[in-house]
Amino acid sequence: MMHHRKWTSLKGAGLLAAALLAQTALSSGARAEDRAQLMQEHRGGTMTLSAVSAAGTVDPMINYTAQFWQVFQMTYDGLLKFKQADRKEGFEIVLDLAEALPEPQDDGKTYVFKLRKGIKFSNGKDVTASDVVASFQRIFKINGPTSGSFYNNIVGADKCLKDGATCTLEGGIEGDDAAGTVTFHLVEPDSEFFDKLAVPHATILPADTAAKDLGTEAPPGTGAYVIASYDPNDKMVLKRNPEFKEWSVDAQPDGYPDEIVYRFGMTEEAAINAIQNGQVDWMFDTPPADRLPELGTKYASQVHVNPLAAFWYAPMNTNLAPFDDVRVRQAVNYAIDRDALVGLFGGDVLAQPVCQILPPDFPGHVDNCIYTQDPGPEWSAPDMEKAKELVKESGTAGQKVTVIAEDNATSRAIGTYIQSVLSELGYDATVKAISPNIQFTYIQNTENKVQISVSQWYMDYPAASNFLNVLLSCASFTPGSDSSINIAGYCNKDLDAKMKAAMAQSITDPDGANAEWAKIDTAFMEQAPLAPLFTPKNVDFTSARVGNFIFSNQFRWVISQSWVK
Repeated sequence: MMHHRKWTSLKGAGLLAAALLAQTALSSGARAEDRAQLMQEHRGGTMTLSAVSAAGTVDPMINYTAQFWQVFQMTYDGLLKFKQADRKEGFEIVLDLAEALPEPQDDGKTYVFKLRKGIKFSNGKDVTASDVVASFQRIFKINGPTSGSFYNNIVGADKCLKDGATCTLEGGIEGDDAAGTVTFHLVEPDSEFFDKLAVPHATILPADTAAKDLGTEAPPGTGAYVIASYDPNDKMVLKRNPEFKEWSVDAQPDGYPDEIVYRFGMTEEAAINAIQNGQVDWMFDTPPADRLPELGTKYASQVHVNPLAAFWYAPMNTNLAPFDDVRVRQAVNYAIDRDALVGLFGGDVLAQPVCQILPPDFPGHVDNCIYTQDPGPEWSAPDMEKAKELVKESGTAGQKVTVIAEDNATSRAIGTYIQSVLSELGYDATVKAISPNIQFTYIQNTENKVQISVSQWYMDYPAASNFLNVLLSCASFTPGSDSSINIAGYCNKDLDAKMKAAMAQSITDPDGANAEWAKIDTAFMEQAPLAPLFTPKNVDFTSARVGNFIFSNQFRWVISQSWVK
């Protein structure tokens, strides 16, 4: 997933840390109260959200951004879903369109789901087993960004990956409309199969949904809300789904606001002022760091700080000079000052340095920093001498390098910083900032010949493979595609085999598998297809009228469960 962030230099961030962190502990609580009464008291009104920019297509099988995945929680459903609940409870997988969790058959290679009865799409049509089958075929027909990494274990997927247009997933999925059942056949057991069914790319859409990127036209869904209109240059409007009847509070709860308006184009500074004035209820982008002391003191009850399983990183194109030389990629890792980047992001209240691909406290993470002045468990300082030595050995100094960043304050500042590091290493470096609305797809497409870029990854679900396998497996590299999530274009069949083995091991021995993932993480870092920069924390600033703020570790603020009246 991707996300947009705001940068402003900050001095004295520590002054607000206590206020913000203390507030976090107070940010939830109303959920235990009687929901029916709360609904009676608070249901209704219009909630207004703000973001510097939109996040591209509203096709839930294509969009891979944290910004719109948060919206899709209210509008779409899969067979399973992550619980719409606070903090770690948000990692729990619950039943959504399926009425029961199937027992694995055939040694974990077959699952039979039974659909709930009486659920309709927002266009009035019943949800059927045929819709489920067609939805999974559509993932391949549109060459979805996770078709190769999430769903390639379904029987028949290999053929669909080669020729998406004619995809049937023959032998891999069967629907029985009369019985209301859907049967999946997997090539091999998959310990993360349920996780993969619970993310928005496994959304169930009507069978007749066009097999192309739907762009600004949202398809019918089953959620509590529908996207009534969407103009990426102006706003998105969500209204209540007239066909919705709550079937699971955990999976798809009825929402409090009658209408949600998501405005695009307002700067972070303007959004802060609008929230303070009660004209806007929340901003997607992180508040500028130099405004945080004011927010932490005057508006402490409206600020919510929560840690994220994510990292900012710089993918390096391993198929283009100078980064097709491992010594250059290692040099960049040695040369980057992570503390400086944390400072650029707003200080240690908002981020911490990282040396690895798996985030701290994530399954498979073991502290191990190899590119630093004193290699050990933690990052200490850059080693510019070592970095320059590697560049000299590579004989690549003097080459032209362009850093591609998003055109917002944070990403641009980080891109400029990396440009300065590359210049110091002897390259003719420039930085190019392009619209956040298209940067993510741009840096993924090999046709654009991007050498190095600034990107972010936010976990889809809590498993090591969701970072390592998704970002760096051979299957995630699709030349010429806008959705080739292996941006570095790195393909190592030996590490692919080790990842496959770790995923198989995790079915029966998750702890042993996580030990293997730690080794794989280190092995990737030795080859350095990317440079990890820092891991961010999430800061939400809400208006005074927003009540019942719930933060899920999976999808962050559960928008529909807050009220504005």
